[in-house]
Amino acid sequence: MWTLGLGAFGLAFSITTTSAYLAPLLERFTDSRTVIAGIISAEGIFALGMSLVIGPWSDSFHTPLGRRRPFMLIALPGLAGSLALMGLMPSLWTTTLVVLAFYVAYYIYEPPYRGLYPDLLEESMYGRAQGVQHLLRGAALGIALIAGSQLFDLWQAAPFIVAAAVTMFACGGTVLLVREEIGQGERVYTGVRAYLRTSWQVLREEELVRRFLLANALWEGAFAAARTFAVLYVTKGLGQSSATATGVLACVAIGYIIAAVVSGRLGDRFGLAPVIFGASIVYAGGLFGAGFASSWHNAYYALIIPVAVAAGTVMTLSWGLLFKLMPSHRRGAIAGLALGTKGIGLLFTVVAGVVIDALSSTFDKTNGYQALWPLCAVPIALSIPLVGSLLGAETHGSTGDHPVLPG
Repeated sequence: MWTLGLGAFGLAFSITTTSAYLAPLLERFTDSRTVIAGIISAEGIFALGMSLVIGPWSDSFHTPLGRRRPFMLIALPGLAGSLALMGLMPSLWTTTLVVLAFYVAYYIYEPPYRGLYPDLLEESMYGRAQGVQHLLRGAALGIALIAGSQLFDLWQAAPFIVAAAVTMFACGGTVLLVREEIGQGERVYTGVRAYLRTSWQVLREEELVRRFLLANALWEGAFAAARTFAVLYVTKGLGQSSATATGVLACVAIGYIIAAVVSGRLGDRFGLAPVIFGASIVYAGGLFGAGFASSWHNAYYALIIPVAVAAGTVMTLSWGLLFKLMPSHRRGAIAGLALGTKGIGLLFTVVAGVVIDALSSTFDKTNGYQALWPLCAVPIALSIPLVGSLLGAETHGSTGDHPVLPG
């Protein structure tokens, strides 16, 4: 569990640094929130397009390294190299090209990495494994946000260079230390159309997976918009210093780590779907409430933590629930689909940027940023009935091949 978690640490560190500090970095070249959101949310296009091919391809790619790790190994230079260059580019267009190269490498690495979890772990460990993964993701989130804030003030390229080194070490550690079972087949490449047909077939045939994927798109949309504009909300919207922004981010990281520590065991005991269902109600309510804040009060630090715990619980347990719903022979394909829906969700960042720009005069006290939180609450609220439809659908102690519909 801990060896697999290294990959999550590296991925979280890289994408957190990119999401949090790319926006203020791009402000050197443009003051349009819509343009900034468009560049950052381009991640969604790669998540959607590449994951649907890389995921099913990794199901049938047999090598001495296993099925998944060759893809992860190939992605490492692109991940580290693009991160190292990201803060050094002299213009909007060159920065954008480097960002796009980073997204390509990221979505070569992540679909096979996600497929390793159900490949290597027993079903009874899924909740704890996701807890370990998200404990490391929470640590990466906190370190990247807090240390990155200080590094960014010193030199704008510094957070990205540090992220390049951390990502190479952590993501490379998983490739080096994990041992896959080596299959007897040959390397298979059946073509992009065949892999897309496989993904479409899964969508048609796996009803429970289909429900989860829709919920996942909603979760990822809210999360992507929040992480993109959170720092700007505090500094530009509420007019606070970077120290206040660091304190807010620290509270988010604390809540995320608390969720990682406790939610896995709660999920294994009571079921992943019921715990996600309850956490989603708190999560949505907290985001709606945040929309009423037009000025900063230190009491908000205490309010942020429970909402962050609820958000962290949803994000921690979501993939564990998917692992229980997916047939074993389609793990790579379904992992790719889940990352594809993440891509759809990431496009919500553009919607958030447009809304913030459009409402900048309506919410002139916060320069439009006040609208961010109710907007993020909407997809979380919409996900609640979808999770409710999955209550009782988990197959404890089975192979995961035949999940049962509730009722």
